[in-house]
Amino acid sequence: MAAVDSQSVKKGSLISLVTGVDGAKLVNGRKRHVAVDTLGLPLALLVSSAQVQDGQAGIELLWQLEQASDQVQLIRADHAYSGYFKDCADLSNWQVAISQRPETQKGFVPQKGRWQVERSFAWFHFFRRLSKDYEKTTRSSLCFMQVAFIHIILARLPS
Repeated sequence: MAAVDSQSVKKGSLISLVTGVDGAKLVNGRKRHVAVDTLGLPLALLVSSAQVQDGQAGIELLWQLEQASDQVQLIRADHAYSGYFKDCADLSNWQVAISQRPETQKGFVPQKGRWQVERSFAWFHFFRRLSKDYEKTTRSSLCFMQVAFIHIILARLPS
């Protein structure tokens, strides 16, 4: 199983390459798109402009998932990944389970199979360079995400 989601991050000062405004969250900056396994460890990563829709960027994550793992059978995502993303996942014989929090509840509600990706985004807050997007290019932003996950994995090893 994999879980897919995105996080909009504000840009640092003097950053002008590949930025935009996420209209839903009113964030001027970039989006981090992540696909994680059941442990919250990355399977696919992408950094894009904040104005890119989740479903469009998710197609790039699907391509990375196809290259990285042949054992993924189910992808859990939120409503933003329905539509064309779901159709593209069907081409690779992956099931997409769309889940949303109940409308009666407010705030954050952990959802079955998707809390791992939310926890992965929470791990980024332990790394100062990832609190905002300070990097000039999206490739260096992606590299700092990878370094953060490497640090997390190494910290889990027994000493």
